[in-house]
Amino acid sequence: MSRTHTTRTRTTRTRTTRTRADNSSSRSGRRGSRQPGQAEFALPETTTPALPAVESFAELAMPAPLLATLGLEGVTVPFPIQAATLPNSLAGRDVLGRGRTGSGKTLAFGLPVLSRTAGRRAEPRRPLALVLVPTRELAQQVTDALAPYARAVGLRLATVVGGMSLGRQAGALRVGAEVVVATPGRLKDLIDRGDCRLADVTTTVLDEADQMTDMGFMPQVTALLDQVRPGGQRMLFSATLDRNVDRLVRRYLTDPVVHSVDPSAGAVTTMEHHVLHVHEADKHRTTTEIAARDGRVMMFLDTKHAVDRLTRHLLDNGVRAAALHGGRSQPQRTRTLNQFRDGHVTVLVATNVAARGIHIDSLDLVVNVDPPNDHKDYLHRGGRTARAGESGTVVTLVTPRQRRGMARLMTSAGITPHITPVRSGEAELSRITGARTPSGVPVVITAPVTQRPRPASSPPRGRRGRRGRPSGAAVSGRAQRRTRHEAAA
Repeated sequence: MSRTHTTRTRTTRTRTTRTRADNSSSRSGRRGSRQPGQAEFALPETTTPALPAVESFAELAMPAPLLATLGLEGVTVPFPIQAATLPNSLAGRDVLGRGRTGSGKTLAFGLPVLSRTAGRRAEPRRPLALVLVPTRELAQQVTDALAPYARAVGLRLATVVGGMSLGRQAGALRVGAEVVVATPGRLKDLIDRGDCRLADVTTTVLDEADQMTDMGFMPQVTALLDQVRPGGQRMLFSATLDRNVDRLVRRYLTDPVVHSVDPSAGAVTTMEHHVLHVHEADKHRTTTEIAARDGRVMMFLDTKHAVDRLTRHLLDNGVRAAALHGGRSQPQRTRTLNQFRDGHVTVLVATNVAARGIHIDSLDLVVNVDPPNDHKDYLHRGGRTARAGESGTVVTLVTPRQRRGMARLMTSAGITPHITPVRSGEAELSRITGARTPSGVPVVITAPVTQRPRPASSPPRGRRGRRGRPSGAAVSGRAQRRTRHEAAA
């Protein structure tokens, strides 16, 4: 995966001036540059020269067990965002990283968090490092991605998210956890209960900061950041940088090292974008044929009711589909994602709850059955494919009344897509998406035997027990050994 990147080392702190438009252009339906008028702020420039990028992990001053675990996990060459930021973050510098999901952000912040915390022991209820993320799924994926590295240096991880047992999470914090991965709302609840104190936190990470601001978490995030130890290290990673993120940067980062995976904050040269013009009466059939393709696909719709309707329709037509939306409990959502990862389910039908924080290996097609409402949603939906250097395709189905709005959205996103009129059953639809006629034989999705609850005497691996063992501490070998290693961002 090739990326251009710059580490800026000039004048002073963040300046809230409008960024100049990138002057590159997009061709052949690939991701283009951000257009003028976007509300992104100028990247901050630093007074302290940054350390140079590295070419290998062996050049970094990390504990030997972390370096050994990288090799065991099949992580051999740092991604650009890791190569540029790790020398500086390991030295204690604040970091501002901008890059699309799948660019390597999880280890870019995870390795320095673990490295700088290794050898220390947290007191009960007083973690030493904090990673704030916007969604439950992203929190669990960050935990799973960092678990083998944390074990290697003897650190305890705790995952703090809504939708799961508050008592169990409080118990893990009472026993003691050096690193907490949390969503803002649940962490605030535990602090209000007296189960967590942030005064000992010396390393703080904000991952997907733009989504946290979009979801209205800004007051909670700032209240939490105000509680961590003053003068500690702060790292902020975001796919886009709007005015709200600018406030966080100016208030909490000091002389940060800045790294941008790509000036257009989302460009993916291995991703193709297609807008398929469909007739309203034919859209449902077209969607069904795409879903019946050979291979996995993620489909996005606007509402949970629409997701449930389409999922039932696909199952009735012989397509192994499952629904993911905010109306499902967290255990249901986790089970569905595991079924999709394992291939037990081939079509994941979802709302925007799945637009960020979900990594699926070898997912080469994302379909916007309902076009998104803004360009950031489009970029993050599409970010589920073409991750870690792989190729992928994003397809959006557009009816005549949606064409004008979709054209505006693509302009805002800086994308020049392929535009193709299609009908169900046509060769062109199959060429672009792999669409085919479904079997028509109804299917029922049941939990695979490996996911069914074990007897009480043999608790499921990887869940936190009463003694506060790290969530994700026993994730499967398959989940741990990803050759291309970014499981979260």
